[in-house]
Amino acid sequence: MLKRISVDQLTLGMHLKEFCGSWMEHPFWRSGFVITDPKDIKTICASSIKEVWIDTSKGADVAAGVQAVTEAEVDASVEAQLQGVVAQPRQLTPVSTAEEIQRAAKICYRSKQAVISMFEEARMGKAVETGGAKKLVEEITDSVTRNPGALISLARLKSVDDYTYMHSVAVCAMMVALSRQLGLSEEETRQAGMAGLMHDVGKALMPTEVLNKPSKLTDAEFAIMKGHPSEGHRLLLTGTNVDAMVLDVCLHHHEKVDGSGYPEGLKNEEISLYAKMGAVCDVYDAITSNRPYKLGWDPAESLRKMAEWANGHFDSKVFQAFVKSLGIYPVGSLVQLSSGRLGVVVEQTGKSLTMPMVKVFFNLKNNMRITPKVIDLSNLELNEKIISREDPAKWRFPDLNQLWTGLPKDPWHAL
Repeated sequence: MLKRISVDQLTLGMHLKEFCGSWMEHPFWRSGFVITDPKDIKTICASSIKEVWIDTSKGADVAAGVQAVTEAEVDASVEAQLQGVVAQPRQLTPVSTAEEIQRAAKICYRSKQAVISMFEEARMGKAVETGGAKKLVEEITDSVTRNPGALISLARLKSVDDYTYMHSVAVCAMMVALSRQLGLSEEETRQAGMAGLMHDVGKALMPTEVLNKPSKLTDAEFAIMKGHPSEGHRLLLTGTNVDAMVLDVCLHHHEKVDGSGYPEGLKNEEISLYAKMGAVCDVYDAITSNRPYKLGWDPAESLRKMAEWANGHFDSKVFQAFVKSLGIYPVGSLVQLSSGRLGVVVEQTGKSLTMPMVKVFFNLKNNMRITPKVIDLSNLELNEKIISREDPAKWRFPDLNQLWTGLPKDPWHAL
């Protein structure tokens, strides 16, 4: 049985299944092992991690009388929290994902090349000027306006080598979508997009052997990487007419509402709305993207994980708006339907966060592929609903991404 406990309840002999928090914040720790060294407990307790999951079937259980939360209890609570996020009435998406995806792929490719150039100039000591990136942000904003899911979901498919650059593009797009969900002005939305594009510019000054390391970072290497917000802020100050929001998000997108973030350990209202937005967008893209040492999580599972951490990590109102902007089952999520079929989410309907359009392609009853077909779950006459998220790693469908994008396996190199 899986149980969630406080780190100060850890004892030798327990099987540590998983940390409660983004794995991006402790990439140098392993998980899925029995604790046999007291130093491991000391290291975990000294970190910002407050809770962990243990597997009592593979190691020691908590002592009698010690409170612990079971996986079923947490899942029920998180599911209720996500289901409680009510979609605001809005017009249906003016352009379908299928229509926007080709255009979004070209924008992603151009954007990646622009971010690569920006990072290279920063490494050469040149000032970072945001003026040249305005047209890029406008193109991304226009795509998100036409269809929020296309570019955001496509950017998630970045390769490991593209991560540093495409991450900036993805966060830019999500900042735009989140700004619109929060009702920010057009000017604020554009600046939020710019902030997303520039938020990680400090990584250009990180040692390449650390930035591109193909394995987990050591404590010392992670300490170096934690300097990228301050370095980015300093770098942006060398430019001209850099908006205050861009500077703020760059410096504070790793702050947490409980004060355990960095670089300044800000809490709650000490963190601006824009930095809180940046924190949510940054983490979502990080945990859904493949890294050299860890495969990205499925979009729907990622939102479930983030909901579990939300109280200490994210601002609740910002996180709920983020869920509304993507849907509880974002485009690309693998789901099981009540009919016993598997499908991949291809579109949000605008009617309900739990009733997207799904392309079914596999029948669980006979364990066979079927002819792909798109069904609209908001059509109540179909009497069909999502009953569970599915882990793509479990099923290993080689063409899962092609099913919802309609693009080649490697869309970036196909352009």
